[in-house]
Amino acid sequence: MLDKFELEPNTIDFIGHAVALYTNEAFLGMPAVHLIDKIKLYMDSMGRYGDSPFIYPIYGLGGIPEGFSRASAVNGGTFMLNTDINEFVFEGGKIAGVKSGGEVAKCKMVICDPTYAINAGLKDRVKLTERVLRCICILDHPIPNTDDKPSVQIIIPQRQLGRKSDIYIMMVSEVHKVCQKANYVAIISTTVETNNPEAEIEVAFDMLGTVKEKFLKVSYL
Repeated sequence: MLDKFELEPNTIDFIGHAVALYTNEAFLGMPAVHLIDKIKLYMDSMGRYGDSPFIYPIYGLGGIPEGFSRASAVNGGTFMLNTDINEFVFEGGKIAGVKSGGEVAKCKMVICDPTYAINAGLKDRVKLTERVLRCICILDHPIPNTDDKPSVQIIIPQRQLGRKSDIYIMMVSEVHKVCQKANYVAIISTTVETNNPEAEIEVAFDMLGTVKEKFLKVSYL
């Protein structure tokens, strides 16, 4: 489809990464309908809540589990915060639930951070597929050259950086009730590709300008 319309590389980057939100070039080998569906979702989201296709919960990402807990309660689910998993329960070789203390929550599937499985003695069931880098940066100014917008989503396509995956920069501010006035929080994230993760996002630091403080963490998937 892209060849048929003779789109130039920069246009393909914009459509595939900034609109369809693919994190790498894998979409170029997929049926075109998948790309079209993602473009449609983006367009349908425009103007739904303001002039952006993206939404961010007021008071931070804690609003997501809060909303999930309400939906869980309405549908008869169990929701526990700040709870460690002591054991994964198996029946007939298949997962049947998780145990915390003396309580067991029954289930047919477990989706969790790998550390839960490792801490419960299932290190042999964990396989490293990739590492994700997240860097939280505290700023005293909006990101330069963004019209002083209080919230910004910047996607740097991997092709333009000679990488295998994109670099994301997301900035929020006091309008989202996540920081004090005159402060801004920028979060840089990408898939780790080298042994020097921080150097991989140097281009993002350059875009942010002066950073008051930063917190960097690499997570395993």
